[in-house]
Amino acid sequence: MATVRAGAASDVGRVRRRNEDSALVADGVFAVADGMGGHAAGDIASALAVEALRRLADRAERTPQDVHDAVARANADILASAVEHPVRTGMGTTLTGIGLVLDGDVERWAVFNVGDSRVYRFAGDVLTQLTVDHTAPESVTRRRGVITRALGTRPSPPADLWVLPPVPGERFVVCSDGLSLELTDDEIAAVLRAEPVAQAAAELLVHRAVLAGGRDNVTAVVVDHLTTAGEDTGSFTRGAHAAPEDEDTDPGVVLTDPLGIHTGH
Repeated sequence: MATVRAGAASDVGRVRRRNEDSALVADGVFAVADGMGGHAAGDIASALAVEALRRLADRAERTPQDVHDAVARANADILASAVEHPVRTGMGTTLTGIGLVLDGDVERWAVFNVGDSRVYRFAGDVLTQLTVDHTAPESVTRRRGVITRALGTRPSPPADLWVLPPVPGERFVVCSDGLSLELTDDEIAAVLRAEPVAQAAAELLVHRAVLAGGRDNVTAVVVDHLTTAGEDTGSFTRGAHAAPEDEDTDPGVVLTDPLGIHTGH
């Protein structure tokens, strides 16, 4: 099994009154969900999404199909909650992350995504965005677009799913768009290059995104595939401001689609 160390951090930012992001650091499964701003109970939707992935982490062995099914289950859980609590009607969330899976007898990373939260891979001193944003450009002058795919809809939105081989020494960043809205790829890479500890790197990414503007909730999970044996650790910390309550891929990365549901790239 790949030996990983992970850390996570989140902050409400400088504009929002409530943090609607949720993060998961579990046994071999790491995810971020960004509750839909302007929708009812976005924080509840994001929490339900990561809880569905948490149940996946409890399995001794996982397959790419299990990851796909967990994302579909998250959508079903959100819809069921809205039926049970009508005040939550219309709530939605993005969901993205990575998980260690068995593809046959071979261990792989499964990268999954619905919405505009992102997964980056940092290896060989190069930062690569692995996921594709499900957005339509809102205007040529704005950096963010309208989300075209999110959980909390019927029928269940198709999830992008890629499978790639684990490589010791690689790092992943799983983040809400509050991070990518404020920091460029070069700025993200600079933090990963400068800070070798996963938890500290996650905290620094969030801190810099808030300083850069903090126009949205900011959440980051950093996952390190260690080159030497180490203890798996993980923590999720909310920052001091938290409220109560291009599609190119690294040519060195082989992306496969064992389920035939890959809709990106």
